[in-house]
Amino acid sequence: MSPGSPTTAWSVYIIRCDDETLYTGVTTDVERRFREHLEHPRGAKYFNGRNPREVVYTETGHSRSSACRREAALKKLSRVEKLRLIDETPARV
Repeated sequence: MSPGSPTTAWSVYIIRCDDETLYTGVTTDVERRFREHLEHPRGAKYFNGRNPREVVYTETGHSRSSACRREAALKKLSRVEKLRLIDETPARV
């Protein structure tokens, strides 16, 4: 299964940063993407000035389209709602 193929499973994830903010993203490999965020040039610009600490939430089994829709929905949640979701569903990385 190659990245980007229709059968590739996509995941939505939330990372807690050292400043306690939450970052939401999508990927086909959460562990690889977390490492890329740690290595700033390959990570998101969001991590300029802050450091990713841990993956605190993942959802797997999405298509790219459904993962992007779910990411957008999660980004609309309040911080309190995101923290509740994280508390109810531990990360599975």
